[in-house]
Amino acid sequence: PSTVPRRMYRKEPSVPLRSSCAALYNNLSVLRAGGRPLTCFGAVHGPSLSLVTADGLGFTHRQLPAKEAGTALSTSLLTQAAWCVLPSRVLLVLTSQKGIQMYESDGSIMVYWHALDVAEHPPAQAVFARGIAAAGGHFICVGTSSGSVLVFDIPPKGTNITVSEVLEEHRDAITDIASELAQAPAGAGDVVTADDAGTLCVWSSGEEFTLLSKILAFGCPCSSVKLWQGIVAAGYGNGQIRLYEAATGVLRAEVNAHARWIYALDLAPQTGKLLSGAEDSFVHVWKLSRNPDTDDVEIEHCHTECVTDTQVCGARFCDPEGLSFAVTGYDLSEIFRYSRA
Repeated sequence: PSTVPRRMYRKEPSVPLRSSCAALYNNLSVLRAGGRPLTCFGAVHGPSLSLVTADGLGFTHRQLPAKEAGTALSTSLLTQAAWCVLPSRVLLVLTSQKGIQMYESDGSIMVYWHALDVAEHPPAQAVFARGIAAAGGHFICVGTSSGSVLVFDIPPKGTNITVSEVLEEHRDAITDIASELAQAPAGAGDVVTADDAGTLCVWSSGEEFTLLSKILAFGCPCSSVKLWQGIVAAGYGNGQIRLYEAATGVLRAEVNAHARWIYALDLAPQTGKLLSGAEDSFVHVWKLSRNPDTDDVEIEHCHTECVTDTQVCGARFCDPEGLSFAVTGYDLSEIFRYSRA
């Protein structure tokens, strides 16, 4: 008799949002409070960020609007939001068409505002920031539509945040930035930046960032990128996931993972699980590993979830082991949650 395979994850009650999700890459951020049953979710819609805190008993909602110069409300559209977890503090970073806002982790106090220089761009070109990652212990990297990556030096407390460096290697708008804090193998780099053309750059952070490898575009935008133990995992507009060696840029594996554009990737650092979500309404869980004998990079498919009639635009693990994950979809006013069955 045929047996139905046991499902790895089961659906949990969803998290309500005050507004629906915009169709933006990586439009879900999750902050899990260490040791407490408290999880914060953030999803962008138009000029504001919907923040939801789930504490096991109920949900607390907050709307965080885009701002200009830190004060007046603006019609500027947000492009992304992410919590940046540094050893000394956690900041919530918002990017928009006007600039970059940094808040305390609960969104209560703005600690820094950086305006984008519109004058630098040609008149017909869109101006925005996108791609956010903590890096190197005390840096936050943010990408821009001109291809620049701004490196902000973050003090352990207070508002004395400065731009320490501008990385000028990309020629197209930055789509995503990922980093690996304290786990990257020696010489493998700990930051990866991706752009609209599909070019990837791997960097080693330090008082000055060093370019280690540049992975050339192949005619398809890279929408989302992750870094794990010296492996770059990149998701593309053609539905492919490609795995590269971070230190050398050598392609180690490619998977035709989705039928449509990939909008989100996430990685569980403790287990090497990779989460992918796409326009085709599917979410997949994969397992990355290195063969100890050959050092080959291997990828194994573990689980598929179909979010019916939904253009998935955000997918995040809710814990470092990858035991649970959350998903957002375009125009949906809720976050779907799944946990290990």
